Amino acid sequence: MDVFYEAATRVDCPPIMEWKHSGRPVVGYTCSYAPAEIFYAADILPVRLRGIETDGTEVGDTYFGPFICSFPKCILQLAGKGKFSFLDGAIITPGCDGMRRLDECWRKAGEDYQGIVPDYFYYFDVPHKSENHGMDWYMEELRLLVKSIEDHFHVEITDEKLRNAIAVFNKGRRLLRELEDLRSKDDVVVSGTEAFAAAVAGTVMPREEYTRHLEAWLSDLKERKASFSDGKKRIMVVGSVSDEIDLFELIEARQTAVVVAENLCFGIRYEGNEIPETGDPMASLAAHYLGGSVCPRMFGKYKERLQMLKKRIVRSGADGLIMQNIRFCDLHGAENALFERDLEALGIPCLRVEREYGPHIDAGRMRLRIGAFLERLSTGGKPAGGVQRRTA
Repeated sequence: MDVFYEAATRVDCPPIMEWKHSGRPVVGYTCSYAPAEIFYAADILPVRLRGIETDGTEVGDTYFGPFICSFPKCILQLAGKGKFSFLDGAIITPGCDGMRRLDECWRKAGEDYQGIVPDYFYYFDVPHKSENHGMDWYMEELRLLVKSIEDHFHVEITDEKLRNAIAVFNKGRRLLRELEDLRSKDDVVVSGTEAFAAAVAGTVMPREEYTRHLEAWLSDLKERKASFSDGKKRIMVVGSVSDEIDLFELIEARQTAVVVAENLCFGIRYEGNEIPETGDPMASLAAHYLGGSVCPRMFGKYKERLQMLKKRIVRSGADGLIMQNIRFCDLHGAENALFERDLEALGIPCLRVEREYGPHIDAGRMRLRIGAFLERLSTGGKPAGGVQRRTA
């Protein structure tokens, strides 16, 4: 786990810097809608941009203002402080309005903080619907992205290279599915903190190296004795973008709960959703990244997201859900309220909390709310209605 923890908790973790020192480009991206396979096909390391290790938000506050999600502000803070100096490029995607504004705020900050805007700085647009013209639009955006990478980095991204990259990432997806199978058993052998750190590490590490470590770790887990089951409540974490393992440590700190699943942008949300390795690779990538999206930014998909959440609750045997959203995140804040309404009606206990990302995480308040929720599950809360745990 040391490799995963280090990758999950450091912006400039060793695997990234080793890749950089080998003379190969590193490109950061803000959202999972930008297919990592495209960069890997060009021998470029795709690194998910994160806001960890911030010690303040004065840079982010200057360009964003106070009434906006703290996640993009923390990313801009790190950029302004030179923490992303290792990047050869950055891809900004409108996952939400706050992330859309990161494009213009980062460019504006670059006028005052010289050298913080990478030479390759690209805005990758994404539609809010996947049907009909939405998919056509996204396919065109993918083609434009590929051309811009080829032109800037003087590379050629062929269909064969894309298929090879898809195969590499699919191997990791299969391993993450195995990890989810282990977490769904009655006898839990892995903590939620460990599993989440492993998932986050996969968004920044070179894929072959990541897969090799993940395979070895899973082999060890299968020999490990259950140590996270005895009387502990099984928790699922959902909501706003989160890459902080501190949140999972906070939930599991009392030794009365274990996180057995999550529905987060950085978690193991798409495990098992492999991409076809034959046929048109661009069409396959589009179907996976846009067509399979369960993000609340996508219009008209609430019922599908609710059904997906119910299936994950059944699979994981969750006793309750912790729904968190970063302050001013309207997308997840509104959807969490709907989830809470519909799931509580089915007898599934939910805790809905609003928090800050980064240096203002409100650990004391969060600890109090989580503790009260776990007490509710232990003494008066209903079990998840109709949920049957998957047995070994």
